[in-house]
Amino acid sequence: MNPIRLKLLLQQLFNEDLGEGDITSENIFSKDSNGSGQFLVKEDGIISGMQIIKEGYSLFDPHTTVQLFAKDGDAVQKGQIIAEVTGSIAYLLSGERVILNLMQRMSGIATLTKKAVELLSSEQTRICDTRKTTPGLRMLEKYAVRCGGGYNHRMGLYDAVMIKDNHIAHAGSITHALHLVKSQLGHMVKTEVEVESLSEVLEAVQAKADVILLDNCSPERVKEYLEHIPKSIITEASGGINLDNIAEYRNTGVDYISLGALTHSVKALDISFNLKGGKKG
Repeated sequence: MNPIRLKLLLQQLFNEDLGEGDITSENIFSKDSNGSGQFLVKEDGIISGMQIIKEGYSLFDPHTTVQLFAKDGDAVQKGQIIAEVTGSIAYLLSGERVILNLMQRMSGIATLTKKAVELLSSEQTRICDTRKTTPGLRMLEKYAVRCGGGYNHRMGLYDAVMIKDNHIAHAGSITHALHLVKSQLGHMVKTEVEVESLSEVLEAVQAKADVILLDNCSPERVKEYLEHIPKSIITEASGGINLDNIAEYRNTGVDYISLGALTHSVKALDISFNLKGGKKG
């Protein structure tokens, strides 16, 4: 992750939560009341976002000590302590929720991605994400996909051309749409075309698309279409593919399978933060 972008994002998220300040912690603890706390994993999964603990608490106090006991992409087990932080108790408590929210979501994405990769179990076909991400968190969520063994599709509308059904319908044809973008963009920008039929596959090949996305195709249809696509063109399958049927695409020969569910329908991994010591009651 870009550390500068991460710092700016964390500042925005902390500002949203803190507002004028943590009126609970600040009125119970003085700034020089120090303590330690631990991040505890409460279910098995793949961890992602360890850097957020360090970067997050450094924004409150650069002297906060952070010890990390796991690294991004590690498999973690229920009951495992993944980090310990020492510093102002008020700061530790003020920062915990935002840090946990991000890490839980990122780790959930990494865990789901890892499961998809294992279910597909293919040396040829890669799992990748989509733009169906949480607004403002795309950098983190796409990073989490990589932690789980997946790959990133385009990061946004700016780094690759993707011609979809609406573009084709209003441009008049795949050929015309590709001609328009290729005549204006440089050679470093790849062009992908979404197709839904054999005739569209053939047209995309003839128009020299760099990537062809086979939309809502069964494994049998994917195999059929790939027979008409030269190896020089990257292929992708998407739509109607989920964890229940992804293994059926194992031997299709497609280069990538993109899954929106990796980021838009994920369950957060349960992680908690607990201060050490103290008495209750």
